[in-house]
Amino acid sequence: MHGGAPFKIALFADLHFGEDTWTAWGPRQDLNSARVMSSVLDQEQPDFVIYLGDVITANNVVVKNASLYWDKALSPTRNRGIPWSTIFGNHDDAPFEWPIEWFSQSGIPQIHCPDTNSPFPGCEECGFRGTTRLELMKNEIERNSLSYSKKGPKNLWPSVSNYVLKLSSSDDSQKAMIFMYFFDSGGGSYPKVISDSQVKWFQRKSKEVNPHARMPEIIFWHIPSEAYKTVAPKFETTSKHYCVGSIFSEDVAAQEGEMGIMKVLEERPSVKAVFVGHNHGLDWCCPYTKKLLWLCFARHSGYGGYGNWDRGARIIEINERPFSLKSWITMEDGHLHSEVLLSS
Repeated sequence: MHGGAPFKIALFADLHFGEDTWTAWGPRQDLNSARVMSSVLDQEQPDFVIYLGDVITANNVVVKNASLYWDKALSPTRNRGIPWSTIFGNHDDAPFEWPIEWFSQSGIPQIHCPDTNSPFPGCEECGFRGTTRLELMKNEIERNSLSYSKKGPKNLWPSVSNYVLKLSSSDDSQKAMIFMYFFDSGGGSYPKVISDSQVKWFQRKSKEVNPHARMPEIIFWHIPSEAYKTVAPKFETTSKHYCVGSIFSEDVAAQEGEMGIMKVLEERPSVKAVFVGHNHGLDWCCPYTKKLLWLCFARHSGYGGYGNWDRGARIIEINERPFSLKSWITMEDGHLHSEVLLSS
C-alpha cells in the first residue's frame, strides 16, 4: 500500500497469445489483445496485474519455445513498469493440436518460425512438442525483475503456479494488509483439478502466514470449481438478482473433480473472494455462502479464444482503513460496469 491510498489490481484472463500462428489472423489477434491491455492499463493505472491463465494457446504454437508468446503477453504491463504475477490455465502448456485440414489435399501450409533475435532459445526453430509449465515459469522469472510469479513447491508437481503473496500495510511493511493465494487448476498436460495435495498445502501455508485468520485473503485460479455451478445465475430463477455482472451467456465449465478446496475456503472466515477465468462468456460475481464468500469470474481480455463478447478486464480495489474489497469491469472502450462490494 502507498500512503493509505487504494491498491488496484487488474486481472487479464484468457489472452490466448500465439493462436493460429501460421496464419495472418493469429498475429493480428495478439496485437488486438495487447491493445485491450494497454487501454485498461492506461485508464486504470493499476498497482499490480494478475495474468489469470490461458496466457497463450500453446496447442497452436509451432515454435519449440512458447516463451516467445508468453513474453509478448507480458509486454504491455512490463513496458509500463507495473509488477505482475501469473498462473497457468489449461491451454498454456497444451501439446500442439494438428489441424485436420493439414492432411487434406491442400497439405501442411508453409510454416515460418519467427524472431531469430529472440532471447529465448528455440524460438527460431519450428517444433510441435509444447513448452512445459516449469520452462515457461522459469523463463518468466529469470528474465523479468517485475515478475512476482513463483514456481511453487516441487511436491505439488505437475501443478506449478502455487504460491502466496503478501500485500503489506502502509504503516509497516512487515505487517500484512491482505494475502493473495495463487493456485494452478490444471488442464493441458494433466487433468483440470485442484488436488488434495494443493488443499493441504493451502491449509499449511495459511496457518503459517495468517495463523489466526485475522487478515483478509483472496484466491486466484483459472478453471472454476464445481461450486461455481451451484451459484450460477439461471434465467428461470431469481438467483440472478443476487449476482453482479453483465454477461451470463454460458454454463460453467468446471474442473473435473472437487478434492476439498471449497470446503476449506468456506470454513475459513478470512477468505473473501475467489477469482477465475476460463469461461469467456461469463463475468459475474455471486455470493456463495451466508458469510459472503464471493465467487467471481474475470472478463475475457484476449481476442484469441472462442467468443465475440466485448473485451475488458476485472479490476480489484483494496482499501486498508477501513478495509474494503471492491471490484468492477473496465472495458476496452473505457466503459465501467458491474461494480460490487466484496467485503460487506
